[in-house]
Amino acid sequence: MELKYDYIILGAGASGLMLAYRMSKDPFFNDKSIVIIDQIKDKGNDRTWCFWEEGPGEWDDFLVKTWNNVYFGSDTFSKVISIAPYRYKMIRSEVFYKSLWNTITSKSNFSFIEDTIDSFSEIETGVQVIGENDTYLGSKVFNSLPNPETYTSQDKYPLIHQHFVGWFVKTKTELIDDSAATIMDFTVPQNGNTRFMYVLPIDKHTALFEYTLFSKDLLKHSEYEASIKDYLSERNIIDYEIIEKEQGNIPMTSFKFSDLNSRHILNIGTAGGWTKASSGYTFTNTSKKTKAVVSFLKKAEDLSNFHKNDKYGFYDLILLDVLANHNKEGAALFSSMFRKTNIKTIFKFLDEESTLFEDLKIILSVPPKRFIQAFFKRLF
Repeated sequence: MELKYDYIILGAGASGLMLAYRMSKDPFFNDKSIVIIDQIKDKGNDRTWCFWEEGPGEWDDFLVKTWNNVYFGSDTFSKVISIAPYRYKMIRSEVFYKSLWNTITSKSNFSFIEDTIDSFSEIETGVQVIGENDTYLGSKVFNSLPNPETYTSQDKYPLIHQHFVGWFVKTKTELIDDSAATIMDFTVPQNGNTRFMYVLPIDKHTALFEYTLFSKDLLKHSEYEASIKDYLSERNIIDYEIIEKEQGNIPMTSFKFSDLNSRHILNIGTAGGWTKASSGYTFTNTSKKTKAVVSFLKKAEDLSNFHKNDKYGFYDLILLDVLANHNKEGAALFSSMFRKTNIKTIFKFLDEESTLFEDLKIILSVPPKRFIQAFFKRLF
């Protein structure tokens, strides 16, 4: 049996649910049939998202913790940095997912189907989606299910991974300073890669310690955990309980995901290249992009026209070229940037809201040799 819908959203993660949530709140879509398809609906706390924001924000009801200061550490530059007027904000996914689902399912024109997607393809009347249980026909399909083959099978664009394992640790006594989030601590052994510790202290007893790499190759799971254990020991955090674990692998690539879009198919989230290629941050960009998709759907039909090229794609490409080809120099690169550049300028640059003058400040803050080499390689 072929089930027909106006819009099909493949994947019930952050991008799929955020898009459905925005559509459910807009009267324009009240007469549209919209289905979300995924293998599982309740994903629990499968993600921890952090982002910086100035003042109150749309998602403040879901915040677990906020910080007015961040810490950057390395052998050459270490500092607790005030980020005012920004705050660094943390969200756990379980409460976020449940709240969005509550809004989405309150609308009768939305539904959820539990199925595993085998394939989807554009046909004359829209898009045909083949699942294990059924076949679905949609006028438009929004796909958030990544296909790594698309970017791992090419060599035109660099590919490294942001891969990590994290422990949520709880101590019996007050051993944790919760006044600042550690966004990068490069004082861990680099071992020929770009490696750092990411720490989100929730209170004086509880924190997420996440061992993170920007590199081409993954590690054995035991290596990540051994590094977290060593980091805790060096800070005299010995008597603790691991209350939760998480792990992930985020592709960092300038591959042109937009080339996979078509008139009736739009790739979203990580599958659409919405992850910031040079940093791995996704949440803020997804929030912005889902708003833009809803606006786009009201005035245009051809989804292949949604993506617009800009200067930031080229900036990301150059940085990833450097990190991919000179991976051991990542600590020096980021240390130079944070030492020479105001944190607010860095945030604006990563949010793709910077002026050309601010871009120049970032460009001049990093060691020039590698970037000049990468620039001319791409230029010619």
